Amino acid sequence: MARIVVVTSGKGGVGKTTTSASFSAGLAMHGHKTVVIDFDVGLRNLDLIMGCERRVVYDFVNVIQGEATLNQALIRDKQLENLYILPASQTRDKDALTREGVEKVLNDLAAMDFEYIVCDSPAGIETGAIMASYFADDALVVTNPEVSSVRDSDRILGILSAKSRRAEKGEEPIKEHLLLTRYNPKRVADGEMLSLGDIEDILRIRLIGVIPESETVLQASNQGIPAIHIRDSDVALAYQDVVARYLGEEKPLRFVDYEKPGLFKRLFGGK
Repeated sequence: MARIVVVTSGKGGVGKTTTSASFSAGLAMHGHKTVVIDFDVGLRNLDLIMGCERRVVYDFVNVIQGEATLNQALIRDKQLENLYILPASQTRDKDALTREGVEKVLNDLAAMDFEYIVCDSPAGIETGAIMASYFADDALVVTNPEVSSVRDSDRILGILSAKSRRAEKGEEPIKEHLLLTRYNPKRVADGEMLSLGDIEDILRIRLIGVIPESETVLQASNQGIPAIHIRDSDVALAYQDVVARYLGEEKPLRFVDYEKPGLFKRLFGGK
């Protein structure tokens, strides 16, 4: 039975697509047959992050409208043979996504023995975001340690609990996980960012991981590979921990504490 995971947020630019790419790649690294779907019709960029933009022939909307089969539209990842990408259309309107069409694609992917279907949601609460969330079993709610981002994430939590198929059928609710991105312990210590405790107090959902603020994300994006592939980087290690926790492993949080520099470092240029 395929597990559908939506990667969502209320605010744009918080790292959803970066997370969708690394999370799906991480699941595939663990041996799970995984597909990641770009729901951001008109503004697709998942294919850029995954390094397959030149291989896009057919897209998600083509499949929904019967203009192509899933086998024609799915792109196999260059590095992981059990990871596939279903790109979004750059030329269609978001209204091209219908609930019936999305459900058929998800059911067909499940019939192809995919274990995990990761849905990269657009920001906010428009059609694509609602469609990406409606059929979810699990949600990764991505937020930055900023008041506006956390507030918008709280709004998304309300939608997940009220406007999902599980809610309509009175089933067990979507399992929500909080993923904090671009976290900088020094800026938290300086009062420039919200702390982990502040954010957990506001949102009150389980924290699945903290991704540090790092240039690795831009480096990976420019190379067209998920950040989890940047060997031994802090971001890659953090995403590996997130995937492991999602799969049931116990992992301590890393990259969340700030150590003040000692006198020697302060005198000789330490930060």
